[in-house]
Amino acid sequence: MNKYFKNRRGQNTVEYLLMLSVVVGVVLIAGMAIKRFMPGLFGQIQTMISGAAGTLGASAGNQ
Repeated sequence: MNKYFKNRRGQNTVEYLLMLSVVVGVVLIAGMAIKRFMPGLFGQIQTMISGAAGTLGASAGNQ
C-alpha cells in the first residue's frame, strides 16, 4: 500500500509540471499577441487624447 502512494505522489508531480508548462505556454503566447497590438493601441489612445484636448482648448477660447 505504501508503495502505491509513493508512485502516485510522483505521478501527481508530473501532472502538476505538465499543467504548469501549459499555463506558462499560454501566458507566453498571450504576451506575444498583446505585444504585437500594444504600439497601435497606445498610438490610437494618444491621438484620441490629443484630439479631445484640442477640442477642449478650442471651445474654452471661444468663451
